[in-house]
Amino acid sequence: MLRRRRARDAQVTPQSAARAAADVVLPHTITSGARAGLRRSRRSLRPVGRLDRRLTTAIGRLPRSSVDDAMLALTRSANHSGLWFATASVLVAGSRRTRRGAMRGLMAIGLASLAANGLLKPLVPRRRPAADLLPVERALPDRPTSSSFPSGHSASAMAFAVGVAMESPRTGLVLAPLAATVAYSRVHVGVHWSSDVAVGSVLGAGVALLTRRWLPVRPIDEAVARPWAGAPELVDGDGLSMVVNSGSGRPGTDPVEEIAEALPKAHLVRLDPGDDLMALLREAADHPGTQALGIAGGDGSVAAAARMAEDLDLPLAVMPAGTLNHFGRDVGVYDLQEVVDATGSGEAVAVDIGELQAYSASTGPAGGERVVFVNTASFGGYPEMVRERERWEDHWGKWPAASAALIRTLVRARPIRCRIDGDTTAVWMLFVGNGPYAPSGMAPSYRPRLDSGLLEVRYLRADRRFSRARAVVGLLLGTLGHTRTYVEHTATTLDVELLDGPVEVATDGEVMVAGERLCFSVADHPVPVYRRDESRWPERTSPW
Repeated sequence: MLRRRRARDAQVTPQSAARAAADVVLPHTITSGARAGLRRSRRSLRPVGRLDRRLTTAIGRLPRSSVDDAMLALTRSANHSGLWFATASVLVAGSRRTRRGAMRGLMAIGLASLAANGLLKPLVPRRRPAADLLPVERALPDRPTSSSFPSGHSASAMAFAVGVAMESPRTGLVLAPLAATVAYSRVHVGVHWSSDVAVGSVLGAGVALLTRRWLPVRPIDEAVARPWAGAPELVDGDGLSMVVNSGSGRPGTDPVEEIAEALPKAHLVRLDPGDDLMALLREAADHPGTQALGIAGGDGSVAAAARMAEDLDLPLAVMPAGTLNHFGRDVGVYDLQEVVDATGSGEAVAVDIGELQAYSASTGPAGGERVVFVNTASFGGYPEMVRERERWEDHWGKWPAASAALIRTLVRARPIRCRIDGDTTAVWMLFVGNGPYAPSGMAPSYRPRLDSGLLEVRYLRADRRFSRARAVVGLLLGTLGHTRTYVEHTATTLDVELLDGPVEVATDGEVMVAGERLCFSVADHPVPVYRRDESRWPERTSPW
């Protein structure tokens, strides 16, 4: 009785419902010409409206079942992307691929929500399906009042699923049916037309693909490097002397005990707070029978060990266990098992080492201090930007954190006058990479190669009008590489003179030296670093 009264009061007919399905509400503020154009567009969309009407009517005639309750629960779980945030928290605890997929998926959700709810819904107001078209027990009781076009739930669902699939295809295949079901649920509970869902889904997928503009998909998990045939086989760690940072590793786990269990024949030296790292590395290298040097710690510790290994012509085994592990990720060593496999089979690759000679006004050409870096060296606002990004990226994701960190750093930075390879300029920040980095024109993220013999130089010029604003806009739009304030090139050497006195230089995340003249180069001889040949260990590859 109630349903018949509601239908009679609303005077819903097949013709009026079809018109409502394609109806765009015309604001009174638009001009008569624009109004006429919108009416023509509405007439051209009437076939779509009729199809929407038929599909919604067919769904309304389905018999009552437990599917109705499941659809109501599912569509509510996706409100404000709650379902996808919960899924992302699970993926973050998985493999490195799923972690990257979760970050990209959340980034895609943010952009898709902005496009669907912030732009298209206000621009294209559309009436939602009438409540009379579905049984009362199936319809969503708390119906939205915003425009029906497009479906924001569908956009977010597909954005997340496609974003995850770009990093972890197998996980994406698992999520795709769930995302499609969430999209369908919006029609099943009567709050969207099928065309709203279709457009929202296409929008979400397109936005996820667009994230490659700011965050390129890393094609491989490890950088390319030529194999090193002379690395000794260290079965069970026999012949390996490793310095282990006692404060690294998983919380509640003593890394020394864990490594000793995995490599029972290795000679381990504990590094406690306040200890002299270089002295302990020398002690480890001098241990009788040492054939390779090892380090368990972050990038700063790895750089010190690489310098010692280079000086003594020893191969290096790296166990990433610190706050910053960019070198381990680029090499392709992610856990202790990979160290065990690589050292036991003698599998290693050649890795370039960057050098920095810093001079002051009181020292001559031979008086410069030599610093070795395995990842990057930088001065100006770049070290501060890295610290800010590392502090925020676990919560925001790498690209949003990098953007926010760059903006904050540029606001507080001061121009640094310098002479770069003889050309006088002023910069906000300068970055030198031990090898070419990707992506180009954005915040450097990873290295495709480890043995190029080149340095990558990037800096933001401060001698252009509105250089700060242009840099920020370029970063946000993904066009930084095309602005005249941004310079990027590769070189075998780099000579920088600081015209206003010495500046501090950070290498591998730590401030190491200050100087008035900085000479960067690549070391003459690469360092062999143990890395497992994945083609020989197919059973250990990630299922994701």
